[in-house]
Amino acid sequence: MIYFIYILYSESLDSYYVGATENIETRLKEHLWKHKGFTSKAKDWELKYSESFAT
Repeated sequence: MIYFIYILYSESLDSYYVGATENIETRLKEHLWKHKGFTSKAKDWELKYSESFAT
């Protein structure tokens, strides 16, 4: 199985967010549209870095 670590950046908040997931495309969509946590404060999150790891 492959996992990803990723870093998002929001210009409107001038803030970074670090996360981990199995599906990076789906997770980014969740941050932008469905998320109710910290990242729900902005809708301009951009993927700045990701790296995959096999388990």
